Amino acid sequence: MSEIQEKIQIRAFLKPTCGWSNGVRAVLRKYNLAFDDVDIISNPVAYMEMVQKSHQRLSPCVEVDGVMLADVSGEEVESYLIQKGLVHPSESSDSTPINQGCPSH
Repeated sequence: MSEIQEKIQIRAFLKPTCGWSNGVRAVLRKYNLAFDDVDIISNPVAYMEMVQKSHQRLSPCVEVDGVMLADVSGEEVESYLIQKGLVHPSESSDSTPINQGCPSH
């Protein structure tokens, strides 16, 4: 893990099982980034924190060094991280889709 990666503070407001949430997890794992995986389904206080910080109710939301990325896919998180120079583009052996919705049940 690089010095920059060690200093990045990431809180990911995610559902335990969801395509979008799993895509965010896959991207953060791909770049070996430490992150707080906040379960918004079993923790209503965390859900309300996400709503307050993101100003909307959809997930996933990822807070990177105080910047809230609201209602994002793993693809969008990866793009943000690359654009800000926090990571360099790389390939992954993880086959988890990073841009796939939650199944509708």
